[in-house]
Amino acid sequence: MSKIYKKAAIALAAVGPGLFLIGYNIGTGSVTTMAKTGAEHGMELFWALVLSCIFTFILMVAYGKVTLVTGKTALTNIKNEFQHGWILALYILIALIIGELLALMGVMGIVADLVQEAIRLLFNDLHISRFWIILVLAVALYFLLWFGQYKTFEKVLTVFVIFMGLSFVVVFFMVSPDFSIIAKGLVPGIPDTPGAFGLVAAIAGTTCSAAVFVMRSTVVAEKGWGIKNLKEEKKDAAVSASMMLFLSGVIMAVAAGTLHVMGMKLENTVEMIHLFEPIGGDIAAFVLILGIVGAGLSTIFPIVLIAPWLISDYTGKPRNIHSTQSRMLILFAMLFAFGSVFLEQRPPALMVFSQAFQAIILPAVAIPILLLINRKKLMGNNKAGLRENIGILAVVLFSFMTTWFAITELL
Repeated sequence: MSKIYKKAAIALAAVGPGLFLIGYNIGTGSVTTMAKTGAEHGMELFWALVLSCIFTFILMVAYGKVTLVTGKTALTNIKNEFQHGWILALYILIALIIGELLALMGVMGIVADLVQEAIRLLFNDLHISRFWIILVLAVALYFLLWFGQYKTFEKVLTVFVIFMGLSFVVVFFMVSPDFSIIAKGLVPGIPDTPGAFGLVAAIAGTTCSAAVFVMRSTVVAEKGWGIKNLKEEKKDAAVSASMMLFLSGVIMAVAAGTLHVMGMKLENTVEMIHLFEPIGGDIAAFVLILGIVGAGLSTIFPIVLIAPWLISDYTGKPRNIHSTQSRMLILFAMLFAFGSVFLEQRPPALMVFSQAFQAIILPAVAIPILLLINRKKLMGNNKAGLRENIGILAVVLFSFMTTWFAITELL
């Protein structure tokens, strides 16, 4: 048993940055988006998820490779390698921080609603205010961030990610969706219904997220990897993208095989729990709650670290989450966690908006990496080959398409 545990620990340690990004990427926004897509359109948009995950892998490898070769993180390279690059780097920094603060409001609001529902199920309709739930979670997370190290976050995120994945898989088998409908979703097509463009943009925004690639370079640097770790970096990116596809696909398939077949719609995450109660009973509902709460909490860690890490990246200063500046930025971010208490918009609406925002800024991170990875002076013998260039160029085209979808839907 101890040998199995040691092997599992070694395997998890080898994919640290990937687990960090899975924890960031598969959050309540992903759950809501995939479940809503599956409920409303079955597996018709599964192709968009597959493409997004393939392109996520391509850009994660590219951003990681540039960091491995240069020893510098994304914003530092963009700022220093382009004429007036500081403007683009500053735009990316500000846009990502705004997008993540909006997402944090939605994430914490949805997590609080789900914890509220779990308490109701466990304690005979006992009602606890969303404010008090968010306060307890925010204080606990801030306490962990105040005293913890990066390796501590990796371990906590590993637990959340594994728990989240197991929860979704358990519910998947409990509701037993029809596998034949999953295969049909691999044929590209967009339903001629209102909001379909927006869902494609949301799938791209929550999976092929601009923040993932900028943060990728930071977590690879935090791991202390160099160019000799290129194979590990590629393997790590493959595990990360594959897990994103698997978990997101499971969520979409569960909704497609049950809610879509029954003609049910989905407007928010808590509603999804109520819809699953008659299908799998209270046990399925409770397991689903635990999985989605795990997804939400695993997302909050990277979100609140984005501002301190990106500012360190931009200024070229060492990353130290225990510095006064970092602690103040994390505290400021935690205050945004209470946004859903005071705003009229429901948390899922905030999530959809933040995901569309992420889709719009994707070209700003896809184009620079195409230029950077092809610079002989910067990359030497490690500059991109033909296959890498074709892949990154495809991502750039995809980013323009999803940006157009997002703007069309918002307008």
